[in-house]
Order: sequence, then C-alpha cells, then structure tokens
Amino acid sequence: MRALSPAEVLFDGEAPPSVLPVCDHYAGSEKLMLKSLALQAELGPVFDVTLDCEDGAQVGREAEHAELVASLVGSEHDAFGRVGVRIHDFHHSHWRDDVRLILRAAKRAPAYITLPKIRHVADAAEMCAFIEATRRELGIASPIPTQLLIETHGALAHVVELAALPTVEALSFGLMDFVSAHDGAIPDTAMRSPGQFDHPLVRRAKLEIAAACHAHGRVPSHNVSTEVRDMGIVSADAERARDEFGYTRMWSIHPAQVPVIVAAFAPRDEAIALAAEILLAAQAAQWGPTRHGDTLHDRASYRYYWSVLRRAQATGKTLPIETASFFAGPAK
Repeated sequence: MRALSPAEVLFDGEAPPSVLPVCDHYAGSEKLMLKSLALQAELGPVFDVTLDCEDGAQVGREAEHAELVASLVGSEHDAFGRVGVRIHDFHHSHWRDDVRLILRAAKRAPAYITLPKIRHVADAAEMCAFIEATRRELGIASPIPTQLLIETHGALAHVVELAALPTVEALSFGLMDFVSAHDGAIPDTAMRSPGQFDHPLVRRAKLEIAAACHAHGRVPSHNVSTEVRDMGIVSADAERARDEFGYTRMWSIHPAQVPVIVAAFAPRDEAIALAAEILLAAQAAQWGPTRHGDTLHDRASYRYYWSVLRRAQATGKTLPIETASFFAGPAK
C-alpha cells in the first residue's frame, strides 16, 4: 500500500489552511521596489514583496505608478512569483484603474492584491468581484487571491464575514490607522511596543482578527514594527505576535527587518525534529494512534505537527530528508 501524505488524510478531503511566506515586505518607490526584489532573489521566496500603489503613488500620477508596478510583476526581477500589489482603497477614484492597468500590463498576475481601508463587507465584496471579472475578461486562468487590511471600526466589526469572502487568503492588521481612528482615545504609545500588545482595545482587535482568520483557514498578518535600528525589538514583536496572538505572518517596512521576521516565525530545529518523528511514525501506522515517548497522538495532534513542518518549509528551514514525500503530489 502506498504511504499516504499528511495532506491526504488529515483534513477529510478539504484543503489544508493556507500557508504563506511569513513576511510581507512593502515597497513604494521604484528604488525601494528594485532593492526589495533583489533581496528576495537573494534570500529566496521566504518573504513576499508588496508593491504599493496606495501610499507609493504621487497624487495625480496614479496611472504612471500602476504602470511601473505592472512592469515589475512577472519581470526578470520577480524571481519566484511571490510579488503582490496594494491598490487604492474603495473610496479612491483610481482603484479600478489600478486593477485594470496592472492585470492588463503585467507579464503574469500578481501573487495577490491587497485591499486597504476596508470599511464594509459590501465594499470588499465589490472589489473582489471586480478583480475576478477583470481577470476573466483578460483571460487570466486562475483567481487572484486578495488580502484585506483591517484598520477601521467597520472592518473590525465585520471581520468574521470578511474572512469568509471566497477569494480572501489573509487579513492584515493596520495598527497606525486603527489607533488614529480612535481620535486620541488610544494613546500614541499603542503604536509601538509594548503598548501595541498591552492596550486593551488594540489587543482585542488583534485577537479578533487572528481568531477570524483561523476559523476560515486564512492567514493573519501582523502589523509592522516601526523600529528600524534595533532589530532585537523587531524580533521580540514578531515573537509576541506569533506566540501570544496567533499570527503567522508580519509586515516589514525596512529590508533589515525581513530576515529577523523570517527567523522569528520559523519553527525551532527541535520542534521540526519532533514533528518529523511523530508524523513519520504516524505514516508508518497508517495514520492510526501512536505513542511518542510517554505521549499518545492521533489525527488531532498530527494536524498540529504537520503545520509545524509546513511553516518550516515556508521559512526555508532544512527538513529531515525522510519527510520529502510529505510535500510531493497534490494539495500540500
């Protein structure tokens, strides 16, 4: 009998939850875009690059900026197909043109399209539908995933419904805009650590976003760390986001933050080794219950340890060679 992989037996025929690169690096100017893409080519597809039309475009030059973004997506600078774009928000007059220009001119579709400042479910649904209609019109074969920025009261109030939208693959928390939306009721100390983790209203927002994502198999993406000198602070922010709030991805706004975030979200070597041992024993037992040391395991714990190996692979960690067959074939 052929040895079945974890993906074939642990999810009852459903697709496993999404696993994306753990770092989402934003770049808005041509210089920073090219620098970011060069770093990705060097480090590998362990982080995504988001080319920013929202904050990157000068007023009145939105079309020119979208054309620049389109020229880079799928170009020789896009080595791994892990380049996404952030377009203008629903209330900006140019968001539809962003979509048309980029999808028409890019050599391949972006890995994802990020939708900022979502206020209502209907707005997000309309944007997703427009992207879907445009890609069909242009003959793009596959749906383009969307990522939503949760940074308004309206988005947080309907975060579960937003996570359930069909093309959504991730929700990202926009800390700065969220704090500013409270008109001074939340102090500016909540825009950085430790306040961003300790203020009750901000904690609530982060937890609700993460819970909605995990309920629907989406990826929760943590807000940026504003620290660009002390990478110890960035690492500590990423670890708190991961361990206390359940986030599996985080923004970056400075190239120096990228390897720090990737390292912080990567499973430790001992966790990888344990997961491999347990899953290999489970596979040998045809995925029935097993015992590892003094601990019993079944499919519930197997799903956890499979997530460890999937995250390890996404962060470029070396996996035991015996696990290679786990990642072969359909639906990893």
